Amino acid sequence: MTDASLTIAPPEADAGRRNMALLIQLRWLAVGGQLATIAVVSGVMDIVLPLPPLLAALVVLVLINLVSLALLGRGRAVTNIELTAVLLFDVAALAWQLHHSGGLANPFASLFLLQVVIGAILLSPRSSWAIVAATLAGLAALRMNPTPLLLPERYAVDPLGLYLKGSLVCFVLIAVLLVAFVTRISRNLRERDAALATARQRAAEEDHIVRMGLLASGAAHELGTPLSTLSVLIGDWKAAPAVARNAELQEDLADMDAAVQRCKAIVSGILMSAGEARGEAPQLTTMRAFLTEIVEASRAGRMPGTVEFNDLFGPDVAIVSDPALRQVIGNVMDNAAEVSPDWIGITASRDGDMAVIEIADRGPGFSDEMLEHFGQPYRSSKGRPGGGLGLFLLVNVARKLGGGASVANRDAGGALVRIVLPISAIAREEGNGS
Repeated sequence: MTDASLTIAPPEADAGRRNMALLIQLRWLAVGGQLATIAVVSGVMDIVLPLPPLLAALVVLVLINLVSLALLGRGRAVTNIELTAVLLFDVAALAWQLHHSGGLANPFASLFLLQVVIGAILLSPRSSWAIVAATLAGLAALRMNPTPLLLPERYAVDPLGLYLKGSLVCFVLIAVLLVAFVTRISRNLRERDAALATARQRAAEEDHIVRMGLLASGAAHELGTPLSTLSVLIGDWKAAPAVARNAELQEDLADMDAAVQRCKAIVSGILMSAGEARGEAPQLTTMRAFLTEIVEASRAGRMPGTVEFNDLFGPDVAIVSDPALRQVIGNVMDNAAEVSPDWIGITASRDGDMAVIEIADRGPGFSDEMLEHFGQPYRSSKGRPGGGLGLFLLVNVARKLGGGASVANRDAGGALVRIVLPISAIAREEGNGS
């Protein structure tokens, strides 16, 4: 089944949290790599290492990771100061380990360069220079009474060869970590740019909705007076003696009056959606009654048997009726009826704490362009001005309620519109009486 969806919300661009998570992963790799190095150097190469200070540094790195995980667990953004602090601890731990394993004579002193590159990528310019200053201070400290390594005789005869081999290992380690790190940072940047683009698009859509709401509200106000006049005139015509005796005219006037009342209800719905329904309390109902009312209203204007309602919702839930949600669901059903006048299917179900409403038809389905640009205004297969606003409004109403919407082409033919809403967003709060 081919589909397109607009999720509840796009991922937010939180570079600090992502960068902290990346540092945690790199630090776990560093701890594992250093344990492996200590095991190889002391166990395979028989080089005596001062294990207590080296292992103490690894314990500090583990504690830094646990603190970093606690920072992420708070759910708020990670600041530049916090990133700088954990990197400074990394520099200090590396300097401590090198001091107790040969000082500058240790080929792994080049790992300071990795700290500098990470700081330059993740931190602000001032903090990056702070990392540079810290690494220079660490290098200077390594010149003061470092603990020399006692090499076995087979390495002592050629210390330069051992140093070059260690430098090669260090180079490979830095290269691998930098590629992995920069690749991940690039992905974070792409995700951030995508999130920012989505936020800009959402802001433009919301501005579009505000302008449409103002236009609709103004039009509703303008239509209110003539509709009221028509309603009064129809009442006068019904009471006129010459018309009262004509049954055919009475039927026509009844149809006219019903049409005018429907127009007045639509105008009232527009004003209510725009927040201009003064003095009216929100309507308290249940989820099943809310959907049944929409279905019955659709059935009233169509041939009997063309609207099929599958109620799979389960235990009913008390809700506050949302006029905007009612309107967009009605719009989707009207659109389905235009392409599939003989059958429309609406299914209500429940997925955990989410209400799921599916509207299906047996029409031609959505085009590839509609699937690709689902939820964008003025994207319609009807080829008429203003088309596509129904799905656009559906997406934004669902998103405002914390849910989402998707469209798909059914395997059996026709289109399917799926609306997912958190029940808590429309549920009646405790203490609200009916």
